[in-house]
Amino acid sequence: MSSFADQRLRDLIEAMPDAIVMADPGGLIVFANSQAEQVFRYQRAELVGQPVEILLPERYRLAHVGHRGGFFAHPRARAMGAGLELHGRRKDGEEFPVEISLSPIATDAGTMVMSAVRDISLRKRAEEKFRGLLESAPDAMVIVDRAGLIVLANSQAVRLFGWSRDELLGKTIEMLVPERFRSRHPEHRTQFFLQPRPRNMGAGLDLFGLRKDGSEFPVEISLIPLQTEDGLLVSSAIRDVTERKQVEASLQQANRLKSQFLANMSHELRTPLNGIIGFSQLLADGKVGPLLDKQKEFLNDILNSGRHLLQLVNDLLDLSKIEAGRMELQEEDFLLPSAIEEVCAVVSPLAGEKRIALTRIVDPGVASVRLDRQKFRQILLNLLSNAVKFTDRDGKVEITVERLATGALRTTVSDTGIGIAREDLDQLFVEFQRVDRGTARRFQGTGLGLALTKKLVEIQGGSIAVESELDVGTVVTVDLPLAAAKS
Repeated sequence: MSSFADQRLRDLIEAMPDAIVMADPGGLIVFANSQAEQVFRYQRAELVGQPVEILLPERYRLAHVGHRGGFFAHPRARAMGAGLELHGRRKDGEEFPVEISLSPIATDAGTMVMSAVRDISLRKRAEEKFRGLLESAPDAMVIVDRAGLIVLANSQAVRLFGWSRDELLGKTIEMLVPERFRSRHPEHRTQFFLQPRPRNMGAGLDLFGLRKDGSEFPVEISLIPLQTEDGLLVSSAIRDVTERKQVEASLQQANRLKSQFLANMSHELRTPLNGIIGFSQLLADGKVGPLLDKQKEFLNDILNSGRHLLQLVNDLLDLSKIEAGRMELQEEDFLLPSAIEEVCAVVSPLAGEKRIALTRIVDPGVASVRLDRQKFRQILLNLLSNAVKFTDRDGKVEITVERLATGALRTTVSDTGIGIAREDLDQLFVEFQRVDRGTARRFQGTGLGLALTKKLVEIQGGSIAVESELDVGTVVTVDLPLAAAKS
């Protein structure tokens, strides 16, 4: 080393994070840093003076001599073997994947080549796990770079679109888009990279994919940004929804049959979800062993998602039962304050987090009532959950229950929340319709809660009304006829 570099260069090379091996035009190693010793498991003295090919698997050594000659014929900085799988060989014969960058170095002894060698075993293992995950995904997965070029595609994508993997890789994603949509697609892609976040693509639109044979099919697409060493990529999960579209078309003609079907499927839908939630809770509670913090975080995500989905399934099934005429009333005598407190206990944690004052005013004359207790609780829970959800920090939510002169029970839930514009009030009781303007956009939901609440009220012969003002609050009033108490 002393014959061609000073101490400063030596210190610089020693400080590099990669294994550095320098060779002369004859391919003999003249210097190796300590990282090279660690990576290749040779002592420095064992390397100096040896041909650089000892660091390569034997099957590559002969060809490497020619590559080395080509480099010295046209010396310039370059990444070696772009697009190839490169491997190094340790002293004990173990092979490992590497990335190599070459740089010519002018010295007193002539031009040398400095090879920066990086062991990418960990990255390769991570990539293999990622590829395995990609292959196990139920949907077609296509990963695209900023230029719109396909860098990865799983076997489901190959089957779905009819192209081979080699035909997909390196091509633009627009090849999978029908021609009439292609001109607009690059702009959508650019906008995603400007604001990368998970999203469902084309919400409310009819999206289509294009197969190799030219046939089109309806799709759903979810986009997820992926930050990688190669820059930002986007993962597209593509689902063929042909069958679903056909089912939807049929269901539009036979909505009642749909409702009857879903009502009959109550057990089949709830049972697997309850299993997912139950076993996830078991794991999260540490009943089968300790968990890492990240594992606990993932399990909590599963639990929350499962509970949210179960609530959604329950709401859908209840709606379907009502539409199918299969929702039965189970009237019973119960203490009204007790039922109200049970519901308040459910929403109190969220109200407490937001420092929302939750007050109850119950007419002493209606301490005991005869109603469908479960449905009354469900109605009140939906109303209270909405009130707390749409009320900002330090706000107020109030429940008032009284008996009207007509004998009906009036329940009023008022809040100091964000309110609803007059022109949006008609959307409140329509399934899957949400107010999506102003501050309401920041709140997630399915648009089922109030629609189901209205139906639960109406099947009991009651009525529901809403009064609201933007930035002031909302008042929801429910009147339910009381059944005569059994003696």
